[in-house]
Amino acid sequence: MLVAMWIVNIIRWAGALAGLFAFVHALLQRADAYSAADRKTKPVWMGITGAGLAAMVLFDFFGPGSLFWLAGLVAALVYLVDVRPKLIEVQRGGRNW
Repeated sequence: MLVAMWIVNIIRWAGALAGLFAFVHALLQRADAYSAADRKTKPVWMGITGAGLAAMVLFDFFGPGSLFWLAGLVAALVYLVDVRPKLIEVQRGGRNW
């Protein structure tokens, strides 16, 4: 039982760290890069990643608020997997076709 609790806590805090990274990355990017990457605006993504981070910190991975925790993780992962690579590509110049 103790091992299971450790695993649950590791998953919970790893998700929160991913959310923190997504929020800080969204905060540090230029506002015009979001429109150039054809994504939502910077304040929208800061709100999404900030709310996701708050949900992961406030609710448990394994408990009654797990649905909110999972939604926060999905929000952070969407930013990290979809938006972040596009922002990096736009700011580096991307490919010229």
